[in-house]
Amino acid sequence: MNELNFFDNYNLNAITKEIVPQTSFFRDRYFPTGAEDLFAADKVLTEYQKGDRRMACFVAPRIGDIPVEREGYAIHEYQPAFIAPSRVMTVDDLSKRGFGEALYPGSTPAERAARLLLGDQSFLDQRIARREEWMAVQTMIDNACTMQEYIDAQTVGDVRYVKFFDDSSDHTYTVSPSHKWDTADGDVIADVRNMCKLLTRRGLPAADLVLGSATAEAILANEELRERIKTFSGINAGQITQVAYPGVTNMGRLNFDGHTLELFCVDESYEADDGTDTPYFPATSAMVTAPGCGHLMYAQITQIDYGRTDFRTYVAKRVPKLVVDQEHDIRKLRLGTRPLAAPRNYCPYIYAANVCGA
Repeated sequence: MNELNFFDNYNLNAITKEIVPQTSFFRDRYFPTGAEDLFAADKVLTEYQKGDRRMACFVAPRIGDIPVEREGYAIHEYQPAFIAPSRVMTVDDLSKRGFGEALYPGSTPAERAARLLLGDQSFLDQRIARREEWMAVQTMIDNACTMQEYIDAQTVGDVRYVKFFDDSSDHTYTVSPSHKWDTADGDVIADVRNMCKLLTRRGLPAADLVLGSATAEAILANEELRERIKTFSGINAGQITQVAYPGVTNMGRLNFDGHTLELFCVDESYEADDGTDTPYFPATSAMVTAPGCGHLMYAQITQIDYGRTDFRTYVAKRVPKLVVDQEHDIRKLRLGTRPLAAPRNYCPYIYAANVCGA
């Protein structure tokens, strides 16, 4: 009977593909990954063009047709930043009881090592998923993304900056400080309608209204809007339930002068490097967009696998690598990825900061 070698990179890759991915609202809803988004290259290509709203013209008899010019589009080549968290496994890890393990399991060091390896892969994948979610949110907020590289856990390295516009970006909307949504003079319906028009005038869809926690509270505190939501979608404030994404609730649907949007309150957060609890989406912000407005692309990873001397290249979302330090009896698992979040069209999201609060 052949024993499965958990430390062969072929098996590590197979195990990685079987890990149930952590659901993420912005990444999964707005930046899905298709087969065409996995690049067998060190760089990825992003291309986007402005939407088209022109009509076909009437043609005089016997003319035949009127040629239509092709719309120009922007194409850029980027080298995604490398993300590679790792976990070390020592002799001490194999000799002590693991979290959730029975007090007297009777496990051998080899069995415990295999179980730790599986748990480490899932743990590292969750950390990467949080970074991907952060990249998706930053891309939508700034129409760009700033990625700070690290040489080690404390030492900063280069900064990678990716932007999806030329001189200026047309993805923002400003709510007048004297007409914020939590004031008596605020006009949520008019502001959201205007945000929708910025998209529809480009020929782009407006389907979702994403709200920070404080913005969602301001809308629910408005009796007129609360009744509109109840009437239009059949949901009242006491029945709002969490959707499939952690920290996200569906507040129902609302018509904004002809634009029907799904309302989502996002209260998901992560632990920043300084230990503070930080929301992915600012509490006082709002954004109008549509599912699938962008995509998350991945570049290839080239490495020397454990037990080999040649380079091997992998085209995948996650690429595991096992490193063995025989001198110090240490085994390290690394999970690498090279993602880049990009819009499919020019500015397919409209972001408004500080729509409520002081």
